[in-house]
Amino acid sequence: MLSLVDRTTSRRDFLRIGGLSLGGLTLPQLLQVKAIAAAQGVPVRDKSVVFLFLHGGPPQTETFDPKMSAPAGVRSVVGEIDTQIPGVTFGSTLERLAKLNDKFTIVRSFTTGDGNHDIKPVVSKQTANANVGALYARLAGANHPQNGMPRNVLLFPRAVEPEAQPGVTQFGRFDSTGELGAAYAPFIPGGQGPAQQNLELSIARERLDDRRNLLSQLDSLRHWADQTGAWQGLDRMQEQAFSTILGGAAEAFDITKEDPRLIERYDTRGVVARERISKKWNNHQNYADHIATLGKLLLLSRRLCEAGCGFVTVTTNFVWDMHADVNNATIDEGMQYCAAPLDQAVSAFIEDVEARGLADKILLVVCGEMGRTPKVNARGGRDHWGGLAPLLLYGGGLKMGQVIGQSDGSAAAPATEPIRPQNLISTIMHVLFDVPQLRAVRGIPSDITKVITGAEPIGELF
Repeated sequence: MLSLVDRTTSRRDFLRIGGLSLGGLTLPQLLQVKAIAAAQGVPVRDKSVVFLFLHGGPPQTETFDPKMSAPAGVRSVVGEIDTQIPGVTFGSTLERLAKLNDKFTIVRSFTTGDGNHDIKPVVSKQTANANVGALYARLAGANHPQNGMPRNVLLFPRAVEPEAQPGVTQFGRFDSTGELGAAYAPFIPGGQGPAQQNLELSIARERLDDRRNLLSQLDSLRHWADQTGAWQGLDRMQEQAFSTILGGAAEAFDITKEDPRLIERYDTRGVVARERISKKWNNHQNYADHIATLGKLLLLSRRLCEAGCGFVTVTTNFVWDMHADVNNATIDEGMQYCAAPLDQAVSAFIEDVEARGLADKILLVVCGEMGRTPKVNARGGRDHWGGLAPLLLYGGGLKMGQVIGQSDGSAAAPATEPIRPQNLISTIMHVLFDVPQLRAVRGIPSDITKVITGAEPIGELF
């Protein structure tokens, strides 16, 4: 809980700002964790990962592997579209991404192993039951050493839309840290989770109705601290904690700082009009939240990476479970609600990162916990399937513009060497750390070592 004070507060009360508590430790203590990590010589690369988790399980044929030569009921329900790479087609709802696929890589032999609703590979036994970002924070430190930016952040829809529903947690805790401890839990803007609740200030709440007003109050508090000499008496970690609140780390969470034209490019709210979402599906509100927030969540994630965050988990509400039952739309209708916003948001992210020259610095990973059945069910949906699932990777200094692996004729299983969540996690760790040097660092918990070295990274990317 962040507790700020107004300009009439005493110097003694002001020192409480250095006691910001995140996940059980005060902010100065979290910064000390980072200092300890730096002293240990952990070989952290100057790179970041954005993990976009498609909760519910996206279909492989309607996304990146249409199989149009397969029989009806197996091949893509939405047809196909040509891409920038000759001979490679995508599902027809991914028009923008089809024009950019020379910039990213698709894996067609990715298998998650089972059709269970959970949150693998973000959190699973293969990640020591911790969010991959928590593993990163355990090694790199909980906060950036210059500005105190949290190194592990989790973005639910409420991070950009206060009226959105809470993030789905019944299938697994995205903020899990396993045995690592609360110090490495993700920072969750938007008031959800034990690590971070809504900002609470001791000034009137009506003066904090928007983020610009919040930043104005922070500016006033900074001015007060400078004028009164309140910096004096703070130790280095307390001073850094205060700078975290008042410095660039706070502004990184405000997407209104961006050019309005760029915000509009990311904004997925208008991709499908809310009134067009059929209310016969119980997931009506989930679809609405997904459409309204996905683009801005990715914009926010890019800002956080630029400000020093090393791992950002992004997930909207549970929308990709395309059974065509009382909860979920058919594949044909559901792809309009789910894939159209994905197409706009991810393409905007790629174009933005490319324009900023950050393609070597930021890795985007896009996948879910499973895929969908090769055959469409009698209601026009696809059911759970662990044999094959879509996977997209962009940036990170890896080799882009390729298709890795192949699936069988019905997109039911890999036809080439399977790529599993363990390989994906190893790839992420090789982007974030110099793994050969990391093996020589003493004091790393054995369970983290197993996660990092337990499987080979995806070789074609390096």
